[in-house]
Amino acid sequence: MLSELDLKQIAQKGITPEQIENQLQEFKTGFPFLRLEGPAAIGNGIVAPTEAECQDYVKTWNDYKAEGKKIVKFVPASGAASRMFKNMFAFLDADYDVPTTDFEKEYFDNIEKFAFYGALDEACKKNEGKGIKELLAEGNYKAVVKNMLDKSGLNYGQLPKGLLLFHNYPEGPRTPMEEHLVEGALYAESGGEANVHFTVSHEHLQLFEQKVADKQAQYAQKYGIKYNISFSEQKPSTDTVAANPDNTPFRNEDGSLLFRPGGHGALIENLNEISADVVFIKNIDNVVPDRLKPETVTYKQVIAGILVSLQKKVFQYLEILESGAYTHETLEEIIRFVKHDLCCKKEDIKNLEDAELVIFLKEKLNRPIRVCGVVKNVGEPGGGPFLTYNQDGTVSLQILESSQIDKTNEEYMRMFKEGTHFNPVDLVCAIKDYKGKPFNLPDYVDKTTGFISSKSKSGKELKALELPGLWNGAMSNWNTIFVEVPLGTFNPVKTVNDLLREQHQ
Repeated sequence: MLSELDLKQIAQKGITPEQIENQLQEFKTGFPFLRLEGPAAIGNGIVAPTEAECQDYVKTWNDYKAEGKKIVKFVPASGAASRMFKNMFAFLDADYDVPTTDFEKEYFDNIEKFAFYGALDEACKKNEGKGIKELLAEGNYKAVVKNMLDKSGLNYGQLPKGLLLFHNYPEGPRTPMEEHLVEGALYAESGGEANVHFTVSHEHLQLFEQKVADKQAQYAQKYGIKYNISFSEQKPSTDTVAANPDNTPFRNEDGSLLFRPGGHGALIENLNEISADVVFIKNIDNVVPDRLKPETVTYKQVIAGILVSLQKKVFQYLEILESGAYTHETLEEIIRFVKHDLCCKKEDIKNLEDAELVIFLKEKLNRPIRVCGVVKNVGEPGGGPFLTYNQDGTVSLQILESSQIDKTNEEYMRMFKEGTHFNPVDLVCAIKDYKGKPFNLPDYVDKTTGFISSKSKSGKELKALELPGLWNGAMSNWNTIFVEVPLGTFNPVKTVNDLLREQHQ
């Protein structure tokens, strides 16, 4: 099925023919749905710390940072912002010239409130010889939108979200990338340094590097710290082959195989190359202006404090198990910790002999740990926190997307709808073992949790294969803890008009 040319193309990407065969097989067999025990809730998989506990965790985190540990803020920032402007692209293509839909009216009625208004006004003057106000007064709405989206103007239709102007400040507007630098200084700084890592797409790398070169010194001076800013790109070896509806390889017009990026799950490879004790993960578009940052900063410190407290206990228990100096009572204590604190349950655990029990406990304790902030469900799209069955029959906490749930199973659909919380991608991770050695993160991916979606290219239908998502199946075999955080810490920007929400003004 694969020609010499195919094999050459595959090798250039760093992919093996076996991987391609596996992917084509996955198109045929599909992926199994997950078995659910139920949605996680407060008291059953979700921790809701009191105010006093929060203060203790913040102190724990600051004490940990003082030990000179290496902390990295990891920001997935690849991808163009084109989806943010879907409604405005539609307006350009519409057979009418004045704002007609509610979305279009909201955009133009509030245009002066956007942080990019000044830059857009300049672009209009340069290209049209008139500013925004003049163009709108004469009914030339489309010229304004064109200047926002097109390459000759701000090029917002092609730029990544991280480089758009989001928030206004007296000293000038800021991009999400800058907001993440500020956050890095406020909760991820250690020993006077803040390490921030952005995953970007190849075509945007230079633009990001340029923006960092322009802005880094300004924020370093403002917060009195040194920044170490790094970038990585999604690896070509994590791309997946596309298939026709009959599961044969989809080919481009020149006969070559079509490869597509494997989704954010591919970033587990990038995360695996980060050298750090603790890593914060947060999406590029979930940022707020400085006036709203204190709550975000506090809860980042809270979840980090919970992480390092749990890790300390895990390490102590692993050292006891390793030494062999334990009693049956000690094993009982460790079982309770694994069950209650790490929410990892095994039905037949009572049947295990002590020797088998030690092997089981070591395996469950000696894994990467992640603490995930979850917010009350207010109908935003996103993964939900669930208790699910793993390949080995144990039950543990997972973040599920709706695509992983069998829609024909009424009970599962009821569970999904009744979920009280969802995950806004607010994670803090510990990626070294109790001997200080980094875990090899790809070893902890559940490869059966990918998914297949329908796409098209040049008008032809195709099937696309997405790898297990970064915070879904790619972290399936980690120890997971869910912590309720306030809704105010979650302010994503999915459409341009989201920037008009009070939280972004």
